Formats: sequence, structure tokens, C-alpha cells
Amino acid sequence: MYPQLEQLKHTDSHLFFLMAGPCVIEGEEMAMRIAETIVKITDKWNIPYIFKGSYRKANRSRFDSFTGIGDEKALRILRKVHETFDVPVVTDIHTADEAAMAAEYVDVLQIPAFLCRQTDLLVAAARTGKTVNIKKGQFLSPEAMQFAAGKIVESGNNHVMLTERGTTFGYQDLIVDYRGIPQMQSFGFPVVLDVTHSLQQPNQTSGITGGVPRLIETIARAGIAVGVDGLFMETHPEPSKAKSDGANMLPLHRLDSLLGRLVALRQVVDTFA
Repeated sequence: MYPQLEQLKHTDSHLFFLMAGPCVIEGEEMAMRIAETIVKITDKWNIPYIFKGSYRKANRSRFDSFTGIGDEKALRILRKVHETFDVPVVTDIHTADEAAMAAEYVDVLQIPAFLCRQTDLLVAAARTGKTVNIKKGQFLSPEAMQFAAGKIVESGNNHVMLTERGTTFGYQDLIVDYRGIPQMQSFGFPVVLDVTHSLQQPNQTSGITGGVPRLIETIARAGIAVGVDGLFMETHPEPSKAKSDGANMLPLHRLDSLLGRLVALRQVVDTFA
């Protein structure tokens, strides 16, 4: 199942769709370079693609953590990606007041996992008429996400996606319960697996979230095997220099070969459907 987005290409391929890009918009040149690279790769593999980039990072571990280059500046860059490459774009919002503003620039509004039960935020996102991607809280069961989705639908908007991004396991780790993917698919919405955030290691003593990026392909393969509709990955040309979430990002130069293997796996899985 695909989200209903006008600019979403390659939907006749019957492959998973991809939401990918940097964690946060660090600048125009960086965003355009990443978008251009991913568009070429996804065109090569016929993968429907949505560019991802946060215009602001409100949920940071420390006061001195990078939050963004300025809201309007970053949102204009997201619009430029959309217009230049003719692809849908998605960004996070954190308060109800942000919904209408962000909706002027992007195609999909994303609700962060920690905020997935905030009724005012969900209703404001729904009322923009944009597709709303709700990330499952690290503290919620898959079944509970039907109520988050219900807030969007009951506000008059049926364009919903749900994203699995791991469940809290102790204080400094996350695990993915793959049973949750078909459980959430049963609600009738596309379900996405957030591969890179599922590998985060939060609550580090440094105040900087860690991660296990060497397992990105493992998590992605398992998601494809259980039939997830879409994959979400944050990627950067140099993750060690990224201004947010570098510890769990996929190096951009590895994306092409990874997607090739995942496409091959999806084709095998489909033979058992």
C-alpha cells in the first residue's frame, strides 16, 4: 500500500516506498546534493521516493544541541527540493501552531514518536489536509496506534501513515517487534519501518544519542521479509559530521547497493504472497 501523493513515482513497481534524507536540514547545498543522489538511485531501482528532512529539531538531549538553520529558511529549502526534483517531501512538526505553517511547504507532516498521543497536534496536522505520518511511540503497543490514527480520521482526513521506530528496551536501547507491522497494517494504512531510528541508543551519559548503524541492513531486511509497505532511513554523506543523529545514519554512498539488495529480497518475498 502506498500513500496517496501526487508526485510519488514508480508506484507501478509494487516495491516498498522509501522515505530518506538527512536528519535535519543543515543547508541548501547539502540538502540538494542528498536529494539529487537519492532521486537518481530510486529512479534506477524504480522505488517510490519521499524526501525527508526536519526543518527544526525540537527534541534534543542537551541545551547546546543543534536545532536548525531557521524555520522559514529550512522550509524554503524543502520546497525547493520538491520543485526541483518533483518528489514529495516530509518534515516533522512539534506543536499545533506549526502545522499550518509547515503545510505550506511540504506534502507530508510527520508526528514524532514522543508526541504521537498529543491530540491537539494530531488534529491540527489532520486539518491541513496533508498526509500525516505518525511515528509509533517507543512506549506504545502497535494496537494502541489505531487511536492515534483515529484522531486524524475523525478530524476529516483519511491520509494516514504509521511508522514503527522501535520500542524502549531498558534505559539505553530499542528493539523492533516485527509483529507490530502486520498488526498496524490491519488498520488499513501504509506502515513504514524507521530503520535508522530503531537502532538508536538513547540516554547516553554524554547527552548525545548513540546508535548501531552496522545493523541497518539487518533491520531493513527483516522489515522487507514481513511485508512492510515503506522504509524510512536517515542518510548523510559524512555521518560523523552530521549535526544531528550521526551515530545511527547510513552513509549516503552505501544506499545504492543496499537498496539493490532490498529490491531483490522484496521480489523473492513477493513470490510467496
